[in-house]
Amino acid sequence: MRPAVFSRLAPVILAENRSPISEAVDSGLLAGAVTLVWRRGDVLQVNEIGHRDVEAQLPMRRDTIFRVASMTKPVTVAAAMGLAEEGRLALSDPITRWVPEMADMRVLADPAGPLTDTVPAQRPVTVEDLVTHRSGLAYAFSVGGPIGRAYAQVSLRQDADDWLAEVAALPLVHQPGERLTYSQATEVLGIALARIEGKSLGEVLRERIFEPLGMADTGFHVSEDKRPRAATMYRLDGREGLRHDAMGPVPVREPRFCQGGAGLLSTADDYLRFARMLLGGGEVDGVRVLSAESVRMMRTDRLTAEQKKHPFLGMPFWIGRGFGLNLSVVTDPAQSRRLFGPGGLGTFSWPGAYGTWWQADPANDLILIYLIQNYPDLTSAAAAVAGNTSLAKLQSAQPRFVRRTYAALDL
Repeated sequence: MRPAVFSRLAPVILAENRSPISEAVDSGLLAGAVTLVWRRGDVLQVNEIGHRDVEAQLPMRRDTIFRVASMTKPVTVAAAMGLAEEGRLALSDPITRWVPEMADMRVLADPAGPLTDTVPAQRPVTVEDLVTHRSGLAYAFSVGGPIGRAYAQVSLRQDADDWLAEVAALPLVHQPGERLTYSQATEVLGIALARIEGKSLGEVLRERIFEPLGMADTGFHVSEDKRPRAATMYRLDGREGLRHDAMGPVPVREPRFCQGGAGLLSTADDYLRFARMLLGGGEVDGVRVLSAESVRMMRTDRLTAEQKKHPFLGMPFWIGRGFGLNLSVVTDPAQSRRLFGPGGLGTFSWPGAYGTWWQADPANDLILIYLIQNYPDLTSAAAAVAGNTSLAKLQSAQPRFVRRTYAALDL
């Protein structure tokens, strides 16, 4: 089939990939979704399913704005790589150059033990430790015991300096570089970038990533006129169904603390521009944002075989996969496919806690984007990343969408 003909027929050929999502919406498990399939320079399909606001009966649209949660992390890392190209930081640099609060860190003698039982850090935390989550920092949901409870007490509703002071006063859960613990390391990185540039992280990302790529609807807040386009965050209650009390409206002013690991709002088309930039070796439509070498580093597995033996949030995440600079990377497609679905060698991605997900597959020149707003059950560490619930129909909607897309494209 000639590419032009396929492009014209793609919506029909791909139509079946929307049915798992429609079933979840029809069952009252999900308010709605926007999905996008891009291949070889063309958007082959956009699905607008359900509602961005169920109560107001506002439908999902291609330009609906979503909170993308941890999909923020690769964007912050990309900005850091731009600074590295200018010689303003290096992956090997100790983060204390810009974050003196993290000097003389202590490390828990036992990750599950008391906060007072510590040993000195054997070396400083580096920029590379932050971008690979090997710093020893954590999230409340990624660790247990007293340290997990301590992280849960640190409020994100304060300015960045106060937040950092509280986090830096906590011991690390392991020695820097020792292993991967999913964490608020990208928040620390974002603070460092803001200090290097002398600007808010929102300004840094806008100047270095959003404006060059034409991502006009992406940022840590939206203008008043865009707020009606934002999707409502829903929480699935086992007895009452979808509840809209999970989170307030999206902000219309820049927050006190721009979270480099979780705070962005974006759309399917905007995030496609970012994914295309990474897929294209740092360039989109003649606009270069990063060097090919910087992108190669982001997309290259950096975990050791020993580090891959440790589960990721209780999941065997590293079977057929590795981790670059805040991007998961497929290293063995056959092994990865069994657990995580199709994706050729080198496929890279990173999801968000509210069910937002994307994947770029260089072997097939393919990008998939899947956006929903489902507040996770934070008692489940895996759900805190994937945004899924224990209900099988909702949990399976995204992987079924992916499998059916690949099958329709005969990949």
